Parts: sequence; structure tokens; C-alpha cells
Amino acid sequence: MTRSWYKLRKETVLALGGLMLAWQFASYFFPPYLFPPVPAIAQKFLAIFLDPESLANAGATAARIFAGLAVAFLLGVLLAFLMGRSERNYRYAYPLLNFIQGIPALSWVVIAIIWFKGTEPRILFIMVATTVAAFSFQILDAYRSMSKDLFEMTLSFRPSKRDLFRTLILPTIVPGMLTAWKVNLGNAARVVVVAELVGATGGIGYQLLQQQQLFDMAGALAWTLVLVVFVLIVQQVITKLEDWLLAYRPRAERST
Repeated sequence: MTRSWYKLRKETVLALGGLMLAWQFASYFFPPYLFPPVPAIAQKFLAIFLDPESLANAGATAARIFAGLAVAFLLGVLLAFLMGRSERNYRYAYPLLNFIQGIPALSWVVIAIIWFKGTEPRILFIMVATTVAAFSFQILDAYRSMSKDLFEMTLSFRPSKRDLFRTLILPTIVPGMLTAWKVNLGNAARVVVVAELVGATGGIGYQLLQQQQLFDMAGALAWTLVLVVFVLIVQQVITKLEDWLLAYRPRAERST
């Protein structure tokens, strides 16, 4: 364990501990429906993991996030390569993707409700619509960051298309792909809650709506923490995968 990682972990614990102390202090002066005590939130949080039905709701949200991101990623890769290989494709696709990216998530929710009848198609459509542009742009940037000199030198060996993709293109775009997943994971977690608030009968968003109707702030915070923990765990998994796939790259050690 490096010194920088230890300091990061220590500072994280101190920051979160300070937040918890401040919240607990506020709970002494405000009613529980505004600032519930930290032990009440922790009790609600642990109860979620002990209840099979609650775990099923959390799993439904996780499945929706992964399904939406997977479809958006595949479309993003396709669009990025089409734009990267052809300037004409870029001129047509770039403004359209920019336009799509500028549409708020709530607008996509309204459009999905009008266009689709089932809950799952609605949520999948919303997830894809709100993340496909970001995937496309981030992967395109990674593709265009390829060294021109290295590309020409590789071509001098007359590699097959498969070898060119495996030895040069794929190693170039993999870091961008992994970064895109980490960035879009957080965006998808926020969007899926909004999507589940409208018409869903399960998932974290639905549970948050239930807590709002009961004025149960402790329950709302507990379900929010479940989503945050899920995102943090998946991001750590992606980071470990990134370290493994990119182990060949030299790392600059921080001095502080």
C-alpha cells in the first residue's frame, strides 16, 4: 500500500466522518423528517440488504443501468468509428449527437412515456438516449488521439486489418472506453432514478418515491446510499480492470 493511497483513504474517512458528525449534530435541532439521526439511517440501510424484496429492487436498478449502458456503449463505438474513419460521417453525426446530448433527461422521460407502452422499453430508451452521445465523443477522442507517426510506422509493416486493430487501434482506445464507462456510470445512475420515478413498480427510484410519500427521510437516504455504494463499487471494479489491462504503461508516482 503506497503512502499516497493511505493518505487518500485517511482523508476520505475523515471527510465522511465529519459529514456524519455534522448531520448527527443537526438532527438534535431539527425534526426527524428533515434530519434523521445517523443510527436511524444506518438501520434502514442495513435493513435493505437483509430483505430479499429490497435486494430485488436494488438488483432491478443495477440490471437497468448495465443494460442501458451496454446498448449505448455498442452504439457509441459504432458511431465513433464511423466518424473517425470518415470526415463526411463526422460532419453529419457530430451536430446530431450534440443536439441529442443537449436534451434534458426529463424531456427524454416525457418522450419515452409517449412513445413506449412498457416500463422496461421506456427506461432502456431513456438510458441509451442520455448516454450514447457521451460514449461516442469520448471514444472518438481516444481514437483521434492515436499518434500519426506510430500509425504510419505500423502500416509500413503491412499488417492485416485484424493485426492493425489488435496491436494499435484497440490499445489506443481502451483507456478512453474505460474512462467513458466510469463517467457514464454516474450519469446513468442519476438518470435511472428519474426514469423509475415515472411508471416503474420496482427499483431504487420507485422506492425513493415510496419514501417521499411516507415522509421517511431516513429511508430515502438509505436507498440513495445503496445507489451510491453500487456506483462506487462498479467504478472500483472498472479501475482494477483498467490497471490490469494497462499494466504495460508506466505510471507517474505522486510525491504527495
